[in-house]
Amino acid sequence: MRSLLPLFLGALAFSQTTTPQAQTFVPSDELNAQLPKWLRFSGEYRARFEGFSGGGFRPGNDDAYFLNRVRLNMSIAPTPWLKFNFQAQDARVFGKTLKPYGPPFEDTFDLRMAYIEIGEPEKKAFGMRVGRQELVFGEQRLIGHVSWLNTARTFDAVRATVRHNGYRLDAFSASVVNIRNHEWNHHQDGNNFHGLYGGIEKLVPKAIIEPYALWRVGPRIDFKTWGVRFVGKLPANFDYGTEMAKQTGSTQAWAGHWRLGYTLPKFTWKPRISAEYNYASGDDNPTDNKLTTFDVLYPTPHDKYGLADQVGWKNIHHFRFGPEFKLNKRLNAIANYHNWWLASPKDALYNAGGTPLFRVAAGTAGRHVGQEVDGQLMFAMNKQVSLSGGFAHIFPGEFLKKASSGASYNYPYLMLGYTF
Repeated sequence: MRSLLPLFLGALAFSQTTTPQAQTFVPSDELNAQLPKWLRFSGEYRARFEGFSGGGFRPGNDDAYFLNRVRLNMSIAPTPWLKFNFQAQDARVFGKTLKPYGPPFEDTFDLRMAYIEIGEPEKKAFGMRVGRQELVFGEQRLIGHVSWLNTARTFDAVRATVRHNGYRLDAFSASVVNIRNHEWNHHQDGNNFHGLYGGIEKLVPKAIIEPYALWRVGPRIDFKTWGVRFVGKLPANFDYGTEMAKQTGSTQAWAGHWRLGYTLPKFTWKPRISAEYNYASGDDNPTDNKLTTFDVLYPTPHDKYGLADQVGWKNIHHFRFGPEFKLNKRLNAIANYHNWWLASPKDALYNAGGTPLFRVAAGTAGRHVGQEVDGQLMFAMNKQVSLSGGFAHIFPGEFLKKASSGASYNYPYLMLGYTF
């Protein structure tokens, strides 16, 4: 961390002496200027130093490592309505104590995306994408690319989008790509994911309503997720958001997200204060062959239930409160307080990715998981370079103290992003 801290602080100082109008050199722009208009190249580089102490809530279980990721993009557009898009990715980790390396830390050079795009699904009335691609919907609580991870996520999928007069409907059939280091990544046959995802923009002023129906089917699982996301703005500088989902089939569960925010526009830093509550059902009787633990599907869960990502949207009551500040045009600061309780003390505590961490089947370890305080700084030097850093500390509650060694958990990170 010490090696990147001067870089971060130096960039902040540099931001005070540069102007937003300063010209920046973009390598891909120089290259594309020499190429025909139907062929375009670009790239992304990301470096992140992160670590933890108290891993698994065990004293002395510490690690620190450097994540490095390069993406190379190519787009071929022989006509305005037909494009071929490709993305190669090389993700590596250095200095990590735990070996061998592998996903989600490392996936050496592989083809991450390769799809055909017909029409313009992001703008026009109709569009379709066929091939290896990202699927991103709403706030990505159930479907996302989880780009925070070094390897991230894609799907082998067919996706069609229809738009008309403020209404949108996406239909897709997909299979998630399994990441295999030192091998070509491939989806698992029979592990399928289908869905309809809508968007209604004009029914409620300054709001969007997104109903959806999702179906996941695979070995030993077959269930549907029905839900709706509803976000918008209210008078007097208030904003709100909610998402609720019900699961039927091999999983009988439900989950909800409710948020209210308030912005103080007259203050110099335009502070915004928000509070939210998240719930996801757990399993009260693990022996009755009836699963009632909510399944998070394929989310991008980072920092939604705590910056440390030790708690996820399964078997949980979660309360979150905190302010965010726009310190200047390029520098934002965020702080949050989190508090968690198990929905069912007989079910497990699950991390952000949905993996069980600890379970006391008798339910004798209590419900209170613990608390987290975290903070982040995010700085956009220009359109190409971004820097961010953050720290999270978890105070174990009754459940963690009884189900684990009960050590406090700390998570720091520093990250650099560059597009070229």
